Amino acid sequence: MDVSPEAMGGRPGSRSSTFLIASGKSSLPSRRRLAGYALAVALAPLLTLVLVILRGQLNLTTDVLAFLVAVTAVALLGGLGPAVLEAIAGSLLLNFYFTPPMHRFAIAEANTAAALVTFIVVAVVVSLLGDREARRTRQAAAAIAAAEAARPIAEADRTRAALLATVSHDLRTPLAAAKVAIRCLRSRDIQLTAADHGDLLATTDESLDQLTHLVASLLDMSRLQAGAMPVFPRPANLEEIIARSLRDIGPQARAVKLSISPDLPQVMADPPIMERVIANVTANALRFSPDRSPVLLVATARGERIELRVVDRGPGVPLGDRDRMFSPFQRLDDTGTTSGVGLGLAVSRSLTEAMRGTLEPEETPGGGLTMAISLPARPRPAPAYPGSPGA
Repeated sequence: MDVSPEAMGGRPGSRSSTFLIASGKSSLPSRRRLAGYALAVALAPLLTLVLVILRGQLNLTTDVLAFLVAVTAVALLGGLGPAVLEAIAGSLLLNFYFTPPMHRFAIAEANTAAALVTFIVVAVVVSLLGDREARRTRQAAAAIAAAEAARPIAEADRTRAALLATVSHDLRTPLAAAKVAIRCLRSRDIQLTAADHGDLLATTDESLDQLTHLVASLLDMSRLQAGAMPVFPRPANLEEIIARSLRDIGPQARAVKLSISPDLPQVMADPPIMERVIANVTANALRFSPDRSPVLLVATARGERIELRVVDRGPGVPLGDRDRMFSPFQRLDDTGTTSGVGLGLAVSRSLTEAMRGTLEPEETPGGGLTMAISLPARPRPAPAYPGSPGA
């Protein structure tokens, strides 16, 4: 006889019918379902053997509860199908070994029949709940995996948005300045003196320098993130590297004071890369230093490391923002009066780490920020002992 869903008290597509249909379709991997069937086949006779051995110490209630625990374990491992198999096997084994008449598939008492029926009903319900819980666990794991997979995309979107927000402004400003200066130089309607020509050319040159620095920083950051930046640390004279870095900074470098140990060992660094690091960090210190407050560069040897500290007396950086200042496209002043896309410190730290060094911020005693650059010193030659080659 066919029974419609309406006759069962529910509407077609109702939640109850949907739940029963969904429960019949296990969402577990085939390997787990096979493991559940294997456990069901092995656990039922093994549990029966243990309960037969302990027959004199246990009663039927304990036996039924033991098989319910077995059904729950099988349901958690293999889902609905293996659990139903375990429930059927458990009911048959309980009837054959633990209910009178013994060793026959027969039931002599009504209470025994009620106990077995209750066991089967509870076992099926536990199987359904276990399969449903396993499905929810799997769905939750899939959602977490999807979220983890989407995180790099979201991070890339945030980086792209930060790039567009900062680069668009810093590209427009020097481009507009250079365009206006060149237009004035080419105009025949404007009478320019020699001083005007010099100022316009200087504006054009400065704007193009800003564009060059911006593009170079973007390319460096891209190559560093891709692992395509060649870095070749080798013994180098740190004082010579600092001198070339200050020349790259320009006239502002006159506000920099040096303190270099006279017996400073050579540093293991890639000189052109190290020059860019020092120039970036020093230019950043000069940008935030108050007037008539020089930036101090202090180079010392500490064990097997060479440390260069760039000390300024500016406003400093709060402790909670010191990690964020090394993130790409971050500027902590947020006033709009400072140019740059916030790549200088991010590039500098990445370049320093590529040379097996560190770049860390410290608080300047009395106020300000100190950027501490640490790199390996040139290894000292091994001492020659009498009788050794070359002694």
